[in-house]
This record gives sequence, structure tokens and C-alpha cells, in this order.
Amino acid sequence: MNKQTFSLQSFPSTESFPDLKITGNISRNANQLTICYNLGGDFKEIAIAPTSNAPSRQHKLWEDTCFEFFLGIKDSARYWEFNLSPAGHWNVYRFDGYRQGMQEETAFEKLPFSVQNQTDALVLALDIDLDQIVSANQAIEISITTVIKHKDGEVTYWALTHRGAEADFHLRDSFIVEL
Repeated sequence: MNKQTFSLQSFPSTESFPDLKITGNISRNANQLTICYNLGGDFKEIAIAPTSNAPSRQHKLWEDTCFEFFLGIKDSARYWEFNLSPAGHWNVYRFDGYRQGMQEETAFEKLPFSVQNQTDALVLALDIDLDQIVSANQAIEISITTVIKHKDGEVTYWALTHRGAEADFHLRDSFIVEL
């Protein structure tokens, strides 16, 4: 098993935002991927959707507070974008190359994950079998990201690293976790 901890950084901005910290861990055991995000800090200015009684696949989750990760096969242009809403909604998109050929990934019919919304922390955890999209012997590269929407409508972009002049989670050289 390969387990790594992470801490996300906000894309540089001139705005002043609440004190937040996004940390977690990610691991791969055979072809089982586990990722856990921990959002901590001052939540009163953050827009966090309430938990849905009927979580479902939805589009454009990144327009609100959304936990994401991007998974690519090492030495391949193809990659996937996983979107996880604190409300329980989700989606997975497949790309043929940098922002090219975006399609909903139909290999996943559901993406069950847990969300614990506490006073000073939000914990989101996903445990997923990757067999539908990659084989266990393929090395994968991952970028871990989060979009935080503030109650005033402003959005901040968080990632392990920001390699572009603008926040761009799709840049392949930001897929820096190897599992």
C-alpha cells in the first residue's frame, strides 16, 4: 500500500479570505483508491451545500464548493476528473488530453462517499475500485484539488501545486502524486 498525506494551497489572490486549511491523505492498495479530505477553519463565510437525502450524479459541481481529484495514467494523455460535493452529489469525467474530449465516465454508476460536517471541520472520504478505468499494474498520477465558494460569491481554488499563471487543475504537470 502506498499512502501519502497532503496539504492544499490556495491559488494566489489579492482578496482576503477566511482562515481555511485543507489537508488529507490518499492511498492505493492494489486497485482500491482511498482519499480523505479534511477542511478545517472558519466556515461562517463558506457556502457549503447541506447533505442531500438523494445524492446523485450532477454536472457543474465545480461551480460551488467541491472536492476534486484528477487521475491520469503515467505516460498517457488520458485522465479523469472526479467531483465530490459536500451535499453528496458527484460526477466523473474522462478526457482524451488536456481539456479535450470531455465525456461523462459511464464506468461508474455511483460514487458513494461519506461526508461528516462538524462545527469546525468537514471530512469527506471516498473509497473506490479503479478496475473499471485502469489496471492495478498501471502507475497513476493524481492532482488533488478543491473549489471553495464563499457566501459573497467569490471562489478560491486549492491544489497541491499551481503550475499556471491562472488556476488550472487540468495542467498535467500538476498531477504530482504517484501511486
